[in-house]
Amino acid sequence: MLKYIVKRVLLALLTILIICMITFFVMHAVPGGPFNREKALSQSTIDALNARYGLDKPLWTQFINYMKNLLHGDFGVSLKNGREISDIIKESFPISARLGLTAMAFALSLGIVLGSTAAIMRNKWPDRVIVFFSTLFTAVPSFVLATLLLLVFSIKLALVPVWSATETHYLLPVMALAAYPMAYTTRLSKTSMLDALSQDYIRTAKSKGVAKWKIIFKHALRNSLIPVITYAGPQIAYIITGSMVVETVFTVGGIGTKFVSGINNRDYTLIMATTIFLATLMVIATMLCDILYKLVDPRIKFD
Repeated sequence: MLKYIVKRVLLALLTILIICMITFFVMHAVPGGPFNREKALSQSTIDALNARYGLDKPLWTQFINYMKNLLHGDFGVSLKNGREISDIIKESFPISARLGLTAMAFALSLGIVLGSTAAIMRNKWPDRVIVFFSTLFTAVPSFVLATLLLLVFSIKLALVPVWSATETHYLLPVMALAAYPMAYTTRLSKTSMLDALSQDYIRTAKSKGVAKWKIIFKHALRNSLIPVITYAGPQIAYIITGSMVVETVFTVGGIGTKFVSGINNRDYTLIMATTIFLATLMVIATMLCDILYKLVDPRIKFD
């Protein structure tokens, strides 16, 4: 297992390096620059700013310098306001993390329960109701649901303010973020549970007179969680840092909002930092999920 973990860590580092290269060179290939404004600056001012931030050097030199600084934990400074990128991440990431983890915990717990219920009560009315709503929430994009929730509960009914950092005001963003992963988890759990219930070891357990609840929760449910874990790992990382549209709708000052502002402003250092941060979370989450397989199903071998 140790050999497997070392291989995964090395592969993760290679993946992050490739992502850094692609992001860096594609970002610099986009027309325009970080100092382009509605009121044009003089060429001498732009040249001075480029020299100040090292943007006058060849691209490969810029990339190598950036990676050297990154290895020392230095993300650089924002090209728009001069703030340290690390300070921006420390300020915004806890908001996105709390929002995303709450939404994902709600989505996974409810999705597994609903999916298992639909599988156990297959072709009965609870199954049909669950399938209908899971299909509906799968089809509705999060930004559409976020806008509807904002319109109904914040504007029409005035029950919840648009946003503030209190417990109640997390409700609407969490609902908007959790809807799709909850619906997808429900469908995934149902399919996996139906497959598990059709296995020979389940029939053997039934023939031995094992209690129905024990068959479902100890045997079938445990083995049906593997596809859910596969989906949950990358989705947790994505929902934390990829909820930029929902954060924008609810004016949440999370890292997704910072990423959007970085793109709009062509803030190269901010775009690089948030992209690397997201990629690192995705890689770590995927690696941890692979390791969790062993805990869920001891038959899995790390070859």
